[in-house]
Amino acid sequence: MTLCEKSAYLRGLADGMELDLSKPENKLLSEVVDLLLAFAEENDELRLELEELQGQVDEIDEDLSMVEDEIYGDCDCDCCDDDCDCCDDDDCDCGCCDGDLYEVTCPTCGDTVYVDESMLDDGECECP
Repeated sequence: MTLCEKSAYLRGLADGMELDLSKPENKLLSEVVDLLLAFAEENDELRLELEELQGQVDEIDEDLSMVEDEIYGDCDCDCCDDDCDCCDDDDCDCGCCDGDLYEVTCPTCGDTVYVDESMLDDGECECP
């Protein structure tokens, strides 16, 4: 049973009791039931909007994945990741095999990054 259904059930019970709304306690009870029903309806609307947004985010994520595949090609390596097959060949186009690489832990985010001599000479690199 949804929140709207439960709230509507409470409204039906209150209506069935034929409360004398001239009494303050009955008026309060009636207003609380109305408030619960309004909250339940708003909650349902927000849930539907959230589901719609989640669908849009999923579509954007899929589109971004396709764009990344187009830009970065088949190389999924993050500079010679162990799962990368392209770096085993002489035809690596990611540029990560052109010199010695050093594995460094980023002090900002803690990710492992690979730097080359030129980046060491610069003394800094952008946090991944």
